[in-house]
Amino acid sequence: MGRVVVDLYPRQSGVPLEDVETFGRYLGGSPTNVAVAAARLGRRAAVVTRTGDDPFGRFVRKALRRYGVDDRYVTSVPGLPTPLSFCEIFPPDDFPLYFYRYPKAPDLEIHEHELDFAAIAEARLLWATVTGLSEEPSRTATLAALKAHREASGRADRAAPGQAHGRARGGMTVLDLDWRPMLWKDPSRARPAIHEALEHATVAVGNREECEIATGERDPRAAARALLARGLDLVVVKRGPDGVLAMTPDTVAEVRPVRIEVVNGLGAGDAFGGALCHGLLAGWDLPRVLAFANAAGAIVASRLSCAEAMPTEAEVNDLLHHQSRVPVPSIEKQP
Repeated sequence: MGRVVVDLYPRQSGVPLEDVETFGRYLGGSPTNVAVAAARLGRRAAVVTRTGDDPFGRFVRKALRRYGVDDRYVTSVPGLPTPLSFCEIFPPDDFPLYFYRYPKAPDLEIHEHELDFAAIAEARLLWATVTGLSEEPSRTATLAALKAHREASGRADRAAPGQAHGRARGGMTVLDLDWRPMLWKDPSRARPAIHEALEHATVAVGNREECEIATGERDPRAAARALLARGLDLVVVKRGPDGVLAMTPDTVAEVRPVRIEVVNGLGAGDAFGGALCHGLLAGWDLPRVLAFANAAGAIVASRLSCAEAMPTEAEVNDLLHHQSRVPVPSIEKQP
């Protein structure tokens, strides 16, 4: 649920945007990419978002269907253009983004009364983002969806007390800490909004900066513990060149990064997110989930586009099984 955009990425690497002559057009937007990544891995996925009533909006819906993502919850907003984003490509780690979401992005016009709460309650996993909290009516709608899904998952837990909560059973309510300060009119309002949303989440995912914005803690382990203290079942901290840290109330797992030649790092986190969903829904143990998601992210970082680049399970497994450079996760018990 949340942001959608049409990405216009330069076909020339290492060239300033003002000198770029040709662009490729791709489906984008973090939660939309996560849905595509999950669908590419064989999951049934849908995205709740809004576009402009324009050619780019029609492109979004056609692209979603082409990638196997249900578009029934994608509606248009007359008078608001479908957002565009441009990037510059300076590998290995500099990819400036320029968002065109004016006068307002249609995906921030999601209203609570338009939500299909029955479908939300039935979903085994709901993925929502902090960007969706940046403006009304999206903020209220996002909180309502998170709350409805968490409550439905809680009822399912009570109905089947013999089943484990979280990874083995499903019913996961994920908050992607997705921090885009340029999309907030008042960034100082972000942390209180994040804390309110975390009350309805079971899983939080973010990079170092995003976890620090949410908790005030710069150290990844301290940030993870602070997030767990809010009642979460699982916290995942993406640490870039230092790999990935995941923490539950009982366990800490880490995996080092996969060394690849970076082409465009912008879609890697979304590929990681879709693969994380896939592994959690499959009930895999935490080290296996992390290794799989880490490899999926590496594959996309080695490609230009985001949605178009999402790997299949066979591609991820090939990287995991046939390249000795893929690191083995470490795991430890919480003290």
